[in-house]
Amino acid sequence: MSMIILLLAGLSGTLAQHAPHTADNKQAIVHLFEWRWADIAAECETFLGPYGFGGVQVSPPTENRVITSPNRPWWERYQPISYRLNTRSGNDEDFKDMVHRCNQQGVRIYADVVINHMCADGGSGNGTGGSHFNADSLDFPGVPFGTDDFTDCGTCGTSDCSIQNYSDVNQVRNCRWASKLDSKLSSDYVRGKIVDYMNYLISIGVAGFRVDAAKHMLPGDLAAIFGRLSDLNTAYFPSGSRPFIAMEVIDLGGEAISSSEYTHLGRITEFRYGMQLGTLFRKQYGQKLAYLQFIGETWGMQWDNNALVFVDTHDTQRGHGAGGQAILTFRDSKLYKMANAFMLAFPYAFVRMMSSYYWDQWWEDWRDKNDWIGPPADGSGNTMGVSINNKGSCSNGWICEHRWRPNRNMVMFRNVAAGYGLSNWWDNRSNQIAFSREDRGFIAINNEVWWALDATLQTGLSSGDYCDVISGDLSNGGCTGKTITVGGDGRTHIYIAGDDEVPMIAIHAGSKVCRGNGTNPGVTDPVDPTHPSPISPTGTNRTVVFIKKQTSVGQDLFLRGGVGYGDRPGCTRDAVSSQCAIPISHRIKSSNTEGDNYLDWYGVECGQGLDIQGSPLVWTTNNSNSAATVSSQGYGYTPLNQWGDHYWMLDVDMDCSRTENGWFEVRAMTIARYPGGFVQWESDRNQGTCGGTAGGNKPYSSGNHFARCGKINAFDFDGNTCTINEF
Repeated sequence: MSMIILLLAGLSGTLAQHAPHTADNKQAIVHLFEWRWADIAAECETFLGPYGFGGVQVSPPTENRVITSPNRPWWERYQPISYRLNTRSGNDEDFKDMVHRCNQQGVRIYADVVINHMCADGGSGNGTGGSHFNADSLDFPGVPFGTDDFTDCGTCGTSDCSIQNYSDVNQVRNCRWASKLDSKLSSDYVRGKIVDYMNYLISIGVAGFRVDAAKHMLPGDLAAIFGRLSDLNTAYFPSGSRPFIAMEVIDLGGEAISSSEYTHLGRITEFRYGMQLGTLFRKQYGQKLAYLQFIGETWGMQWDNNALVFVDTHDTQRGHGAGGQAILTFRDSKLYKMANAFMLAFPYAFVRMMSSYYWDQWWEDWRDKNDWIGPPADGSGNTMGVSINNKGSCSNGWICEHRWRPNRNMVMFRNVAAGYGLSNWWDNRSNQIAFSREDRGFIAINNEVWWALDATLQTGLSSGDYCDVISGDLSNGGCTGKTITVGGDGRTHIYIAGDDEVPMIAIHAGSKVCRGNGTNPGVTDPVDPTHPSPISPTGTNRTVVFIKKQTSVGQDLFLRGGVGYGDRPGCTRDAVSSQCAIPISHRIKSSNTEGDNYLDWYGVECGQGLDIQGSPLVWTTNNSNSAATVSSQGYGYTPLNQWGDHYWMLDVDMDCSRTENGWFEVRAMTIARYPGGFVQWESDRNQGTCGGTAGGNKPYSSGNHFARCGKINAFDFDGNTCTINEF
């Protein structure tokens, strides 16, 4: 039995390395290739956080060889000469600042780590941080590494120590790949230096790693290194979180080394996915989009939890790695947007988007593809900052595909649909497809040039008007692009011309167009006129509800409520029309209260962010010496709290005419806002007579708390006692 427990414990530890640890279970990251750390920090704050991106893969942060011929190529970043954090992207302090600022926005950082090798053989000099190296004598004092820390030619088995036969497993793993000095990963000393480096990044607050050239390393060596890594920094992650691992393993099938040899250690980069998307969207070899219904495991790719997928990478967009001419890039913008939209909509694997810079593909010599060209730089080779124009697009040579509207809006689609399966697949047996993610999202794509997609299709969504997030954005409750109307049966008519600029539409539960632009429409007539809503008392009155609950770091409280289903006919999921919902207007304004116009039973209203699960409460105390106050910071001390710490407060103007003779029900829930976080509802209550200057007895039986409109109400989470006071 003890052996079984040990095996399960070991398996649990390795499986944990598959989890990306994104905040709020976000589903997509972006590779900001060659960006400076300061620019990434700013992008996290101004764009990636607000648009729901889960994280950023950053270029290798270690000091690298400076290569001047050709002039500062991008690939010099993959030739480390020490493990110090000093590159063209910034220094150690810049990196720390970026990681902290991004984590503060719920955007995780994943470092691209180069641990298979140091720089290429031959020559000497100083690195980007000033460290000296001599590749001829295998001397890297910045680590330090010497001759005993590299694989020798005898182990490799070739005359020049380089890989000569990629079908020979020993050569692939023990020889020099592209002349780069192969680190002796069997050495405990070498492993220790790598572990120290990766643990330093963990201590700063990174969430995990993309491991470069993993197929050139033995799985056993990687297991020894990964097993010595620290848990993630508890300043940003729950205790016991293991670093995310995504290993670069190119396996198109029939390779000498299989990606399956590595999946017990973490996810692998599934290169077949981008290659197949490119082939199908380009219609090469008679391929059709209709075939995409089963892309993933049934096509021989890795299982969902083992794969990291992408349309293109910094390698494949330059013709390196895998996929050749099939790979779609920013140069094929129409097909590229469609392929990214499909990837983000389809329920397979964890996804990474590419964000590039421009380089000129024209060349005088056919042997020079210009695929070496480094990031936009000044005359001294310093990487230029990413410039954002007044349209929100990038300039200065940066492409920023992640900012293209279809791409960034489909990131939110994927977040909304997380955990919901594929349903309602439709195709025309050729290059028009549509599908839904149960009742959370729907997408239709037309890759026929000469024929329109003209069909009435099942979306799976509830009835209403939705903003097509491909052509527009929600704005003031309306849509700046196409509006898609879904009927009561979940069906809608779709028309997409083949020559549309971006021939697809996508809608999701968070893109619903609000009636009345999300504003309070006032009292509506009862659905059942034989049971009219009580109209006593009348008018809108300030109402406060306190729920006492001591929470953990990262937890928030939300309130749901209104009038009970059994007591009021006409309850619906739509707060605007529901006779059980009560119109409210928050007195404490914040991004969390935007769009929350009703106390209702279903949580997310039209116009609210989908991470808001009801009417938000704020933490308060009765300690007048508190540095934070509700009136200034939106939480902390308030004179309305007469009881103590940890009283979470709702402070609203409420339409008392929508209550039950002045009474209404509430139930609180806690949400842990971190990966794997849980939701905890209050259990059923049996409230007795309430004390206080405005106390009394509930008007009917229910398992919830009962509060009074126009009063100050105080309850304990999972408690039966109640206090109701006049203001």
